[in-house]
Amino acid sequence: MNSLSAIHCTELSKQYKEVLALNNLNLQVPAGSIFGFLGTNGAGKTTTIKLICGLSHPTSGKITIHGMDINQDEMAVKNRIGYLPQSPRFYGWMTPIEMLDYIGQLHQYSPEKRKQRIDEVLRIVNITNAAKRRISGFSGGMLQRLGIAQAIFHQPSILLLDEPTSSLDPAGRYEVLELIQQLKAHMTIFFSSHILDDVQRICDQIAILHEGKLVLQADIDTLLRKTVSNTFRLEVSESDQLILSEFEQIIQSKPWCISSDLQHTALTVIVENPQEVKENLMYLCSQNNVAPEKLEWQHPTLEDIFLKVSNNHE
Repeated sequence: MNSLSAIHCTELSKQYKEVLALNNLNLQVPAGSIFGFLGTNGAGKTTTIKLICGLSHPTSGKITIHGMDINQDEMAVKNRIGYLPQSPRFYGWMTPIEMLDYIGQLHQYSPEKRKQRIDEVLRIVNITNAAKRRISGFSGGMLQRLGIAQAIFHQPSILLLDEPTSSLDPAGRYEVLELIQQLKAHMTIFFSSHILDDVQRICDQIAILHEGKLVLQADIDTLLRKTVSNTFRLEVSESDQLILSEFEQIIQSKPWCISSDLQHTALTVIVENPQEVKENLMYLCSQNNVAPEKLEWQHPTLEDIFLKVSNNHE
């Protein structure tokens, strides 16, 4: 086993009556990373998170947290983990100070230590100014930051976040993602989300789950670089608009052309065999008197990769 793994799942399965929610999952989460955990609804993401944090027990398989077996060292493991569910619920009549003081009591902190830690986490999640306000008046973004505050109160080494930005407006998402990036310096973050732009922005590695099975795990930057683009965009000057229209017809006659889209002076083409097309595209332009002002192969996004991987496993 990799000693640098914060979380290591081995042949992990979970059966709910006739439904196999998780099927022999083998997963290693590097310590100190922000790890994106992806999958369509029902893929098994929340099941995995509940197994890792001990809220549910596997049908078979093993989970270790920093080398500790979750079944043999349950309390020690739970003390290393912070968890924020998808839709956290708080007592609206409480203030953040009161709620966090209650959390501190659950962790058996002394009154002095509770006060010190409350001040620290309120500052970390940037809600100090709202510390004495009733939680019932909080925005979605503030509630999520308060949820993160309770999840990190006991200074865990691993933070499990289940869809932390799914219900937030753009401003709230930005605030929560900034906070997650800051927390990376202090803990490993396991980040489940279906908002792929968020994952691409902050995660180091990703894993894709499909119908309970792991279908891909990779370093995200390497994955994006290695994935060959099959789409190019060609732009010409206003005076060459007619030439570009004629060029589109030539492109469409090629066996490697899957589809094309002409918008004024820009032509976007999806191709088969992109490497072959790259080698001959400029020659083809020259042959047909097309003088590109801009020619680029569009890099695939994480969404493109996710959809391709998911569709291949349907």
